[in-house]
Amino acid sequence: MTLSSSSDRLHIGVIGLGNMGGPMALTLLSKGMQVSGFDLSSGRCSELASQGLAIADDLTSLCQQADILLLSLPTAQIVEAVVINHILPQARSGSLVIDTSTSHPDTSRALAKALAERQIGFVDAPVSGGPKGAASGTLSMVLGGSDADIERAQPVLEAVSAKRTCIGPVGAGHITKIANNLLCAAHLLTNAEIVRLAQQAGVDPVRVLEGVSAGSGRSGISEVNFPLWVFSGQFDSGFTMQLMRKDVRLGKQLADELGLDLALLNQVAATWAASADTLADGEDFNAIVKPIIAPEHA
Repeated sequence: MTLSSSSDRLHIGVIGLGNMGGPMALTLLSKGMQVSGFDLSSGRCSELASQGLAIADDLTSLCQQADILLLSLPTAQIVEAVVINHILPQARSGSLVIDTSTSHPDTSRALAKALAERQIGFVDAPVSGGPKGAASGTLSMVLGGSDADIERAQPVLEAVSAKRTCIGPVGAGHITKIANNLLCAAHLLTNAEIVRLAQQAGVDPVRVLEGVSAGSGRSGISEVNFPLWVFSGQFDSGFTMQLMRKDVRLGKQLADELGLDLALLNQVAATWAASADTLADGEDFNAIVKPIIAPEHA
């Protein structure tokens, strides 16, 4: 489905203008949509205002004016606070919330239920693709929500993403994103160990992962992360250790709540938790590989 002419009349409010929310807001703006944003960082607001984005005076006015509110926030707790304290009392009946954050599915379900009582829709639509994908409108999204709400969200979803997968009801998108990030967290560790093995065996690790990426052991980590951010030494993906540690904790929490004792998940979670002792919150999340591939410098 392409953007309809009616989408031009939608007022999109973006709450959270960080590494993902800011580029998404600018992408929506570039597609001819009416967009306003809000962030607690005045510096970030000024930066985006200089690029043409309208900045709301406060969350109250943004919630009252927007037809669709797109959330890009760091934690489930912040998502909950914004919805409970601002969107529920201020947003118009008939509006729609799209949560692109990586949040807990139970939080999404509870918020969706509360919003539904005010005739406000909710779609969980966590994203993959990083700041570059947000800026180019090529993100991947996994969606949870009713068919009707997902259909209403399509103009916004299509503007910021190249691939969208409908998973199921509210919460299903966040379960899928947690699963994705757990695999990403694990693949960083396993690929780092393969790189270390190649180094010790006297084989070029770059070529080894090229071979792996041509075979059944390939992953997004071997195909993208190592060539782009690890082997280059750039470590500038735009996603931090703090955020990935949070996502891994979410995954471990979900498994525990389901009564699952998953051995590999437990080890991955323990490794990421322990990394807080040596890798600062603000470092790029790919830095988790450094102690493995270069232990002498760890």
